[in-house]
Amino acid sequence: MGRPIVAIVGRPNVGKSTLFNRIAGRRISIVEDTPGVTRDRIYAEGEWLGKYFTMIDTGGIETDTSDNILKQMRIQAELAIDTADVIIFIVDGKMGLTPADREVAQMLRKSGKPVVIGANKVESPKLWDAVYEFYELGLDDVYGISATQGMGVGDLLDEVIKYFPEDADTEYDDSIIKVAVIGKPNAGKSSLINKILGEERVIVSNIPGTTRDAIDTRFTDGEDEFVFIDTAGMRRKSSVHENIERYSVLRAISAVERADVCLIVIDSLEGVTEQDKKVAGFAHDNGKAAVIIMNKWDLVEKDNKTYLRYEEDIRKGLSYMLYAPIQYISALTGKRSNRIIDSIKDVYKEASKRVPTGVLNDVIGEATLINQPPSDKGKRLKIYYGTQVGVKPPHFVLFINDKKLMHFSYLRYLENQLRQAFGFNGTPIKLEVREKRRG
Repeated sequence: MGRPIVAIVGRPNVGKSTLFNRIAGRRISIVEDTPGVTRDRIYAEGEWLGKYFTMIDTGGIETDTSDNILKQMRIQAELAIDTADVIIFIVDGKMGLTPADREVAQMLRKSGKPVVIGANKVESPKLWDAVYEFYELGLDDVYGISATQGMGVGDLLDEVIKYFPEDADTEYDDSIIKVAVIGKPNAGKSSLINKILGEERVIVSNIPGTTRDAIDTRFTDGEDEFVFIDTAGMRRKSSVHENIERYSVLRAISAVERADVCLIVIDSLEGVTEQDKKVAGFAHDNGKAAVIIMNKWDLVEKDNKTYLRYEEDIRKGLSYMLYAPIQYISALTGKRSNRIIDSIKDVYKEASKRVPTGVLNDVIGEATLINQPPSDKGKRLKIYYGTQVGVKPPHFVLFINDKKLMHFSYLRYLENQLRQAFGFNGTPIKLEVREKRRG
């Protein structure tokens, strides 16, 4: 069995995201005073008393609405209820019991899942009497908490972990492949995730910026487990007007930082834009394995030279990322999108590859024979030996006689020789030089 799942539900603006952030220990959900800001389910790892679990922060449940986004939020909450092992139902302790709370409670009772109520915003003992009112909902466990100050959260979690299934996997697991889906707004990132997952997990709409937040979605393929991080399109800083949009840009950056593999989604009709270069550059600078996804390929008018022309443009536009494979797909029709999982597995494997020291030094030795190291004023660069010190990305240290003699062009030549010998398809390589004086 997988990790226990805890869903945090409740009507908008009761403090679900604040609690989520407190348990996750970092600012993941967007917290803003507009009801309905958390539009989608957001996942994070939580831990209490040595037990790990997956938390879902759902969009606020609007019980009776014709607004399309709010309707979708309700569906998201229902999906979360379906998948959760335990539900934390957050209510506003200051405001007291509302008709909407009663409706939500009814939905939760029907789910048959264990429910723990957190009466939030109870910052002072004067408000404790208000907590008892929520026992009326007919759900047993009610705890007064302050998500902003952290009061009562430990007691709440003590209760939550009691309900974890006995066979649940609560140990920390680092074998999950984390995939960040990045790109401009409306390049088709959410549609792509939906196509891979085969379930409407991510809100898709043709308004750029609909996916306001990063949403983590789990997915299993054979023996491999993935977490997809949909990052809400990176926008140019100048067009970021709202606070919410600014968070989303930061979110995209933090998603790249915690990912193992980045899918860089580009709109084929627009080709590689300046913004795409920035997005891809960020993944490259962070040493992330990458696959370039040319989406909306079905809409491109083609002749027998189209692929070659596109390949040339992509390689020119993303010249620092020649190692990344390119996939031409249509997220909408699903054409060729079945190949993406294999590409993710391939580049992840390459980024995690370790090269034995002996074999590495044979390749370096051969490379220096074919193309002699540079020299300056009669002093020649000597490479004593190399060793691999890390993976994701593969990180090598070369011990040399003088750093000043190592030209950038020769370092690039050595990188190409390593790629020729060991592959490393889809991943950057980090080559570091250190001086080692002999004698």
